[in-house]
Amino acid sequence: MPTAQVNLTSGFSRRYTGGRREFEIEAKSLRDVIKALDKMYPGLGEHLETETTVAIDGQIHDEPGYFQKLRDGSEVFFIPKLEGG
Repeated sequence: MPTAQVNLTSGFSRRYTGGRREFEIEAKSLRDVIKALDKMYPGLGEHLETETTVAIDGQIHDEPGYFQKLRDGSEVFFIPKLEGG
């Protein structure tokens, strides 16, 4: 199974993971990454789905691409959504 390099921002990691920002997660898709993080930190998955935009290998996905395929070594960044008008 591919292993993704997963990163959270420092603010997000302080609120939800006790400051841990980097993870190596075996995952075939973004959905697998979210499920794995939610298993480690119950409730985190919902926050990732509603409060973040995701960049996979440098490409930003505004809409959740839960079934976006990951390759071995993919870099996944969860970035807080920008709100405002």
